[in-house]
Amino acid sequence: MKIKYNYVVIEGNIGAGKTTLAGKISEQFNASLILEHFGDNPFLPKFYDDPEKYSFPLELSFLASRYKQLKEELGPQDLFKAFTVADYYFMKSLVFAASTLKEDEFNLYRQIFYIIYGTLPKPDIYVYLHLNPDRLLQNIEKRGRNYEKSITREYLQKIQDSYFSFFKQNPDNKYLVIDINEIDFVAFESHYTKIIDTIFFDDYPVGLNVVIL
Repeated sequence: MKIKYNYVVIEGNIGAGKTTLAGKISEQFNASLILEHFGDNPFLPKFYDDPEKYSFPLELSFLASRYKQLKEELGPQDLFKAFTVADYYFMKSLVFAASTLKEDEFNLYRQIFYIIYGTLPKPDIYVYLHLNPDRLLQNIEKRGRNYEKSITREYLQKIQDSYFSFFKQNPDNKYLVIDINEIDFVAFESHYTKIIDTIFFDDYPVGLNVVIL
């Protein structure tokens, strides 16, 4: 089966399952896999303990590391891979910064972001896995990362709102929002197949497209 996309991004809030889905897609279709290296960011645990103090250095460090990784890994297509799938995209930097930074800091950050953003290849489609904050909190608790224990429902709602704000402010991209509140693609293979069919076997126009599974 020939895939119509060369570069697919799986996005979503904290705990939505984007890394799991990207990994399953990579394995099924023999795709190059790009995973975010967030675990080695020294500011992340500090940020969850003291957001006021560490939000700006955290967002700057993510901006630099994401740019470096994507610039290195989004080179010429591997001839032995069908396409590229990633569990994040550079826009994630702006989305999270909008939720964590003070207004003056964010205005400066946004200027830097858009200068860099224009130099990176754009995905053929952004897939956003949509879960309500309560489901996200359940998933976060289940995976048991200590530094995520302080994440609140309100913070997750702010992140969600920031994603949709970005979609509206950048309408020239192709976004596919998949509401997965009523399915569990990790536990049920048939649910995973529904997601795959939705992503790869339907056509979508540029702009915001929403599918409820």
